[in-house]
Amino acid sequence: MSRTPPARRLRLGLPRRVFSQVLLMQLAIAAGVAVLATGLFLAPLSNQLDDQAMRRALAIAQTTAAESRIAEQVKDTPPLPDGPVQQEAERIRRATGAQYVVVMDWRGVRWSHPTRSEVGRPVSTDPGQALAGKEIMQIDSGTLGRTARGKVPLYDSEHDIVGAVSVGIAYDSVRARLIHAIPGLFAYAGGALAVGALAAWLISRRVQRQTRDLAFSDISALLAEREAMLHGIREGVVALDPAGRIRLLNDEARRLLGIGEEAVGRSPDRALGDGRTADVLAGRVTGTDLVTVRGQRVLVANRMPTDDGGAVATLRDRTELEQLGRELDSTHGLIDALRAQDHEHANRMHTLLGLLELEMYDDAVEFVGEVVGDHRATAEQVTEKIEDPLLAALLVGKATVAAERGVALWVSDRTQLPDRLVDPSGLVTIVGNLVDNALDAVAGAPHARVEVELRTEGRTAVLRVRDTGPGIPVEQRELVFTEGWSTKEPPAHRGRGLGLSLVRKLAERQGGSATVGEAAGGGAEFTVVLPDALAEPQPALTASATQQTATEEES
Repeated sequence: MSRTPPARRLRLGLPRRVFSQVLLMQLAIAAGVAVLATGLFLAPLSNQLDDQAMRRALAIAQTTAAESRIAEQVKDTPPLPDGPVQQEAERIRRATGAQYVVVMDWRGVRWSHPTRSEVGRPVSTDPGQALAGKEIMQIDSGTLGRTARGKVPLYDSEHDIVGAVSVGIAYDSVRARLIHAIPGLFAYAGGALAVGALAAWLISRRVQRQTRDLAFSDISALLAEREAMLHGIREGVVALDPAGRIRLLNDEARRLLGIGEEAVGRSPDRALGDGRTADVLAGRVTGTDLVTVRGQRVLVANRMPTDDGGAVATLRDRTELEQLGRELDSTHGLIDALRAQDHEHANRMHTLLGLLELEMYDDAVEFVGEVVGDHRATAEQVTEKIEDPLLAALLVGKATVAAERGVALWVSDRTQLPDRLVDPSGLVTIVGNLVDNALDAVAGAPHARVEVELRTEGRTAVLRVRDTGPGIPVEQRELVFTEGWSTKEPPAHRGRGLGLSLVRKLAERQGGSATVGEAAGGGAEFTVVLPDALAEPQPALTASATQQTATEEES
């Protein structure tokens, strides 16, 4: 059994597309304005035509009444159809195109009329006001139909009222003039409507291009989806307007940049302050996957310009990845140190085996003593000068790696650091980065040497790392501390140009500084000053207190 498909219902209402709705509304507005303007013009036009007709009738009546002979003839002759008054009035009527020119005496009896039989009869409307000396304009109906009338008093030579003159203009002619004006008015209105329709179509086409021919419901859905996406993704999004001001921030961007809603409407420089992050957002630094540091966070930024002249920047938090990368570097360093020790240990074991096979037992004993003594001397040299175990272990490991790479790593004789560091891990990061950079700078050079000096001045720690490498040109000594600046190829797991930047930021976070200059024998010398890096020393026990404590313990 086949089913009959349901009939499609006719849907009435506004179209869905923005272009169609805007066009329809603008056409409706243009048509409404044209109709309203036409109506507002026709209403005063009708009144204006009536007023013109009444004034014309009044002017003809005044002209007729100004003829002095007509007043004298009204006084001296009877009202006759062929009398002089009738003849003069008819002449004036034909000359002016009026419908009638009626001359009456003071009793209201007609002395002239277009219909000859009406001469000698009283007028059909009240002439009292005109006979009282008033001039009248009105629209009224009489024996000849509806007319625009003008009535004036008729004076004799002695300026006495002897009658009145009434002139009428056919109202049909006034209406005809109005009707005749309507087609022209409609033509102007139609032309204005056509121009308005064309302008509406052009505007609607522009709206169609700008809205990508979407429906209002689609735009609402897109806005809702955009809000959900912006505040739901785990990447920071910063949108800038054509003037370079921030116009949108999602929740993740506020968290990563450490700013709030007050930053909207400001430039990146005002919202973030001077620095690489503001330069990246403002577009002064270009490229892809730009690495920047904001506070303690390592961010990767990408900036894409928009069609309106603005831009959208995305921010990814790479702090954890950067930490993992540095841990991986540390692991690699440890592996290199173990490999170097293994290689060195294998060589020494081969030497020891050869001495034993040659039955040179005394030499074998002496060789083992020297090897153990060298290692012990190296470790003792570091631990005597640096009492902090983390930092001492770092330098011992770096010395092994440096030896494997053919670099002599020395701890300066002026080095002296007590075990009272406030932030040992921070200083380990600073020393590790500077030593790694120095080893990279001198690797492969003859007589390569790196010297570490770490001493204290009160509670202030002063670190100097010198190398015998090519050094750093004067014009680049500030650039080396810039985020993302490096002369080396970046490794696969992370970007370059962060180590020295972190060194300076760690130093400045503790109120210190990090600078670079030229070493005494050539090469580079990095200096880091860390105020309040050491804790206050514990008060030492007096000799008597110590002796008393020992006595109590023995008892």
